[in-house]
Amino acid sequence: MSKIEFINVWKEYGPVVVLENLSLSVDTGEFCTVVGASGCGKTTFLRMLLGEERPSRGQIQLDGEQLRDEPGPDRGVVFQRYSVFPHLTVVQNVMLGLELQAAPLSGRLFGAARSRARELAREMLDSVGLSHALDRYPSELSGGMQQRLALAQALIMKPRILLLDEPFGALDPGIRTDMHKLVLQLWQQTGLTVFMITHDLHEAFYLGSRLLVFDKPRIDPQALQAYGATITYDLPLANTDKDTMEGIRQHVEEDVPRALEAAAN
Repeated sequence: MSKIEFINVWKEYGPVVVLENLSLSVDTGEFCTVVGASGCGKTTFLRMLLGEERPSRGQIQLDGEQLRDEPGPDRGVVFQRYSVFPHLTVVQNVMLGLELQAAPLSGRLFGAARSRARELAREMLDSVGLSHALDRYPSELSGGMQQRLALAQALIMKPRILLLDEPFGALDPGIRTDMHKLVLQLWQQTGLTVFMITHDLHEAFYLGSRLLVFDKPRIDPQALQAYGATITYDLPLANTDKDTMEGIRQHVEEDVPRALEAAAN
């Protein structure tokens, strides 16, 4: 079985410690929701998985081999801000990954190869509910539709890992509910390993099969950046009782901000 492992990972920027002594093992097909106070290294954690950042110490491994230090087609990503190309139509946005993979210099396919890429893109857009909007431009789409397009972009390359950085934070509640259902459906169909950052604990409990809570176990009031965050809770959500969930909610939303404010003052 495929496995992602963080082995004693640290991330530092000069004297600033963002993450410290992070160890984690995640099997294929897990849906890990990631929560924690602002500034506790959640996005840095995701950027290291994507390959945009390297650990200062320790290793990140995929199937026992060191994870490549650059983004690749085995890792798809969706951000909160819509990461689509405004000058391309919906279907062209999704085709682009296939075209760049097959023709990295020109970024264009022709003839039968282009027809095949368009058909694959159309099938992917159908799976996210955008088959009616193939020839529209992103400016003609609602926020929820643009996030559906971003998901299609990420999934067309058949990644092994899907990284979601607060993808639904800017959406209205009703649209968020629809996107929750879509993401769960796609996860169950594909068997992807998913890491999703969210500030909404209800969303984290609802979507995830496993909850990772990031926090700083040590705080020096005289040097707030001297110690980094790590995973303080790692819970399988299917077996977590309501009292434990409420304790986590209070810790993340109330106790941690209060401790950081007290240290700063």
